[in-house]
Amino acid sequence: MERAEGFDRERLSIAPRPLVDAALARPVTRRMLVTDAGYFPRARHHGRHRPRGAAETIAIVCVAGAGWVEAEGVRTRVGSSTAVVIPGGLAHSYGADATDPWTIWWCHVRGADVLELTEAAGIRPDRLTLSLREVDRVTALLDEISVSLALQPTPARLIATSGMAWRLFTQLAVDRALPSEGAPVERAMRYLAERVDGRVQVAELAAMVGVSPSHLAALFRQATGGGVHAHHQALKMARARALLDTTDLPVAEVGRRIGLDDPFYFSRQFRRSHGMSPRAYRELRKG
Repeated sequence: MERAEGFDRERLSIAPRPLVDAALARPVTRRMLVTDAGYFPRARHHGRHRPRGAAETIAIVCVAGAGWVEAEGVRTRVGSSTAVVIPGGLAHSYGADATDPWTIWWCHVRGADVLELTEAAGIRPDRLTLSLREVDRVTALLDEISVSLALQPTPARLIATSGMAWRLFTQLAVDRALPSEGAPVERAMRYLAERVDGRVQVAELAAMVGVSPSHLAALFRQATGGGVHAHHQALKMARARALLDTTDLPVAEVGRRIGLDDPFYFSRQFRRSHGMSPRAYRELRKG
């Protein structure tokens, strides 16, 4: 028999719906609003079936055990360190594994910006799960959300909880975008970061991480929005900014330390990236 709540040591916080309606008409909270949040430890027989979907977008993070989610005729197993994001209005079902029931943190959100954030996390009706790199960080945010929502839900408190939800959904998007540790693109990016002062041939780098040059280029476009050389150049410029900000090294020496020995070429590349010369950048008042 499926249960929606009532688990030992559970936490459950629900904002009164009149307050939800009022918050959705106010600045800030109309863009992102947490309506429900909770924690279900080892939730045996937990499950929900919503043939018409829910008004809210639902985020569930499994931290132990296992469960499943089904939508668009696709049933997906959910294991530890996995997030489930179910867009509002999407018909769905989910539940705990019969023999190893999941432990989950969860929240429901509404607002004008929720759809854009879920799309940034790569969520589609036929793909509702994400493997998490930073599960502890995500669950800490859900813990904060649950505690905050349990307090008196004043407009200020709801704004604070909205900020936590923004961090949660952006963290989900970051977890999707960052390459997993040991993946070819992650190894290539680490290699480039360790050789800011050098030059790299794409073919050699691709062979080093075990993929073709074209596949490596595609992986970099997916991870960074640009190519291998563009990423390496960005690393060089970041190092140049740090040297200009924190040392008195001559501009030419800064260029040499990032592998650009020709000071005129370095200045030209820096200006192309920053819209000003290295000297003008150094003279900017910062902080």
